[in-house]
Amino acid sequence: MNEQEFAELAAAHALGALTDADERRFAAALAEHPEWQAIADDDHDTVAILADGLSPVAPPPALRSALLQRIADLPQDGGEAPASPDATAAAEAGTRDLAAPAPAGAPWRRRIFALAAGLALIVGAGVATTTVVSQLQRPASVVALDEIRSAPDAEQAKVQLDSGATATAHWSGEVGKAVLVASGLDDLGTDKSYELWFVRGDQPIAAGVFDADDGTATALLDVPMQAGDVIAVTVEEAGGSPSGSPTTDPIIVIPTA
Repeated sequence: MNEQEFAELAAAHALGALTDADERRFAAALAEHPEWQAIADDDHDTVAILADGLSPVAPPPALRSALLQRIADLPQDGGEAPASPDATAAAEAGTRDLAAPAPAGAPWRRRIFALAAGLALIVGAGVATTTVVSQLQRPASVVALDEIRSAPDAEQAKVQLDSGATATAHWSGEVGKAVLVASGLDDLGTDKSYELWFVRGDQPIAAGVFDADDGTATALLDVPMQAGDVIAVTVEEAGGSPSGSPTTDPIIVIPTA
């Protein structure tokens, strides 16, 4: 399974629209590629945001059935599928102003979330279009990861910790960014944070903090990288080291040269 196929499964999973067989395919793919967790988390958060912003009003049965049938009829190869008049009218009514650019190669997921957003707007009548559009934006770390992977000089390196956790650094000198994708990390609680560093020679440069949700994380180092930087992670007090320097030995060290 490639990343696009997983993204399509993740969109349907977030909407509770997978069959039992596809749920097993989704779980197996995620176990094999933990770096894709951010895709699933993004879709789950988007659906949750749509749901949380609405009053609990049930859609008319006919409308709900039409929309769910439209979702089921969507092709996974990006092609067009026949649409029932009721479903087409419902989707157009709810999403006429939701013409935000979608990531390249994701037409199926865009249609799924257009239908979901359409249903939310129809039954909720109160969520501003601009709010919905802004919430559909992907996290900066995921956007950066896509940029890096698309760059001609994209590189990556993976390490395994003694605990069994894994961390993969993705970077591109041309893009000037680096992203760390980790799985199996310990939950630090509320009083600790993982802190990212670029190490240049003997100089550590703070590059942001992150938490591991269910042991996974996709974190963008928030300062521009330079050739030869070493990517490191330490455990610091919540919010990062107050001194601006590491206070513990790094648990992850990944050279980029």
